[in-house]
This record gives sequence, C-alpha cells and structure tokens, in this order.
Amino acid sequence: MDYKNIEQLLERYWQCDTTLEEESRLRDFFLKADVPDHLRKYRELFVYQYIQQQEGLSEEFDARILQRIGEPVVVKARRVSWTRRCMPLFRAATIVGFVLSLGTAVRYTFWSDEPVDYDYDAYIDTYDDPAMAYEEVTNALWVLSEKLSVSLDTEFEDTLSVIRDHKLREE
Repeated sequence: MDYKNIEQLLERYWQCDTTLEEESRLRDFFLKADVPDHLRKYRELFVYQYIQQQEGLSEEFDARILQRIGEPVVVKARRVSWTRRCMPLFRAATIVGFVLSLGTAVRYTFWSDEPVDYDYDAYIDTYDDPAMAYEEVTNALWVLSEKLSVSLDTEFEDTLSVIRDHKLREE
C-alpha cells in the first residue's frame, strides 16, 4: 500500500484542502484492519465519522416531531396603509400640540404682566339684542386675536434673538 500518498492526504485533510472523494479514500483506508502503527492514532477519528454517517433517524422520528408540533398555525399578512404607518407620528404631533397649548395657557394665566379686570356687568342682558351679542363676541375675538398676535410676535423675536446670540458666539 502507498502510505506516502495517505500521509499526503492526511496533511491536506488537516489543512481542509481535500475533496469528498479524497476524504472517502482516507475513511476507507482507516476502516481496514492493517493500518500502520504511526497512523493508528488517526483511525478512531475516521471510524467515528463512518459510524456517525451510518446512523440515521428512526422510523418514528417524524411522527414524534409532528405530534409535538401539532397543527400548523396559518398567519396571514395584512397590508399596512400609509395612514397606519404614520399613526405614531400623528399621535406624537397631537401630544406636542396639546403640551404647547397647555403651556401657553398656563404661562399667560399665571405669569401675565397685565392686570386682568373682568367686567361681568358688560355681559348681562346682551342676549336680548342679537346685534349687540354679535358685537360683543366680535370684540372679544378681536382682543383675543391681538393678544395672541402680540404673544406670538414676542416669542418669535425672543427666538430670533437667541439664534442671533448663538451665531455670534460661534463666530
């Protein structure tokens, strides 16, 4: 027997350069009874591989696995619309709007610089004359509009001054 060829195949096997046919030749060689003493230490490895290849799954293996799994559950995929995908963004925008509105209301309620003088007598008996009620509502909305406009302008100017200061510090 050409032991030199087997030794070369073993070297290539340890370097993972052998083909399947060469590995089969090595397995066949080590399954024989007349293996030289200096190669006998590798025999157990190839015999073990051969035995593991011969072992297979039992006949009832598939039945036991299918019994454990049970009925397959059918999961249907559903289409997700663009509105549904953006729903978290809509919720976040709603929360931010609510918090900003609440903050603005609290700010002008508790930290307003102007004294508030409520004239409750002006609203008495205004509903008897629809024209007068309309005039009062129009005036109230106009005052509200001016207050909001002034507050937004001051907030905008404050924001612009902060941005200008920040840019000046960067330069």
